[in-house]
Amino acid sequence: MNDLTPNAVMTGGSIATAKGQRKLPRLLIVEDDAGLQRQLKWAFDDFEVLCASDRASAIDLLRYEEPDVVTLDLGLPPDPDGVSEGFATLAEILRLKPDTKVIIASGHGERQSARDAIAQGAYDFYPKPVEIEDLALIVRRALNVQLIERENARLNLKSGDDHTVLGGMITADAQMVKAARTIERVANTNVSVMLLGASGTGKELFARGLHEKSNRRAREFIAINCAAIPENLLESELFGHEKGAFTGAIKTTIGKIEQAEGGTLFLDEVGDIPLPLQVKLLRFLQERVIERVGGRSPIAVDTRVVCATHQNLEKMIIEERFREDLFYRLAEIVVTIPSLAERPGDAALLAKHFLAKFAAEMNPGVKGFGPDALKMLDAWHWPGNVRELENRVKRAVIMAEGRLVRAEDLDLERAEPETAEFLNLKAVRELADRKAIRHALARTEGNISGAAKLLGISRPTLYDLLRQYDIQS
Repeated sequence: MNDLTPNAVMTGGSIATAKGQRKLPRLLIVEDDAGLQRQLKWAFDDFEVLCASDRASAIDLLRYEEPDVVTLDLGLPPDPDGVSEGFATLAEILRLKPDTKVIIASGHGERQSARDAIAQGAYDFYPKPVEIEDLALIVRRALNVQLIERENARLNLKSGDDHTVLGGMITADAQMVKAARTIERVANTNVSVMLLGASGTGKELFARGLHEKSNRRAREFIAINCAAIPENLLESELFGHEKGAFTGAIKTTIGKIEQAEGGTLFLDEVGDIPLPLQVKLLRFLQERVIERVGGRSPIAVDTRVVCATHQNLEKMIIEERFREDLFYRLAEIVVTIPSLAERPGDAALLAKHFLAKFAAEMNPGVKGFGPDALKMLDAWHWPGNVRELENRVKRAVIMAEGRLVRAEDLDLERAEPETAEFLNLKAVRELADRKAIRHALARTEGNISGAAKLLGISRPTLYDLLRQYDIQS
């Protein structure tokens, strides 16, 4: 619930809100030099400037004031001559409020630290000693970029009122919409894409969506689950083999990489590729040539690689179970797919879609979900994500004896929702409001009167909340 609404625009040095009010944007300066703090505060008279000298006070101000832009000196106490405290502060800011634009201060000889900070999510950096005019340009550009991103997110959500994205995935969740928009933007490039998410979140759907949106859609989309194939066979599956390469190789066979020539290769569960084979895959990504098992001739292959995993590859790199150079080759663009439990209202939307599909095939008499079943869908934490939901709905359609699926047909047990750390109490309230509203809209299929009745509020109050949170009905 920032003072900067999604449809706010810059007017001079202030923000013009939808109600015509003028509010100064907030700039947080994290700097332990009191003199530099005063200098910067004086320079940004068109911002509401907040100052912090250490990580604790910076995070307190972030929670309470929710600044739009942060300038951060990496050399903070208790490590003023190093960068550890600055990087810890950056990580905590981006964890609590990921849309914050953080600008890093870079002293002489610290360019590598600045580059590392940008790689971890910082927006930009500025050199020390400070040139106020240069820094002012960076800060104002960061603010404008954030406003544009918010407006784009608002428009993207409006354009997705039918709850479908990326060629057919059903969602009303902003993070899923954002992930889909990222896929669409990179589809016509040749960068490698890594999809991160728990099992059952729809990583292969995203990969197929990327392929269909790309200029490679006329060629093959080849998927291989690296965890489902024994290690001694995986190399042959990926790279193919020549006749006589091993016992049983009675003919030359091309591998999945060659099959995807001109198209897209999807490597699911890439974290399960053994280390020796990682070396060969890295060579292909670097040189775009392969050699079949038992072969000696290099074969040029033009294949777009998309990979996915539910594992923590960075931890595997530390444990020397995954090559760091391969990770950076595969992860030119990283897209994180939220779990179903993190997508309020999506369980009901998807459940209705699956019910219509399975009822037509197996039990045409089933027309919908009873109130107790809808409550159960909302309450369950879905550890198996969309795959679990689809299986439960399929079972429920088969077991249902009347027109409506009952809670017992789903065969679920009620579970307590997991708690998470939030930015502040306003964020907790907003999340609760958004969650309840989305659940109500999903249950009533967008009917405002029905949703207001479920929520125990009047229609005008619900309309006010929809406008306040920019939720599309």
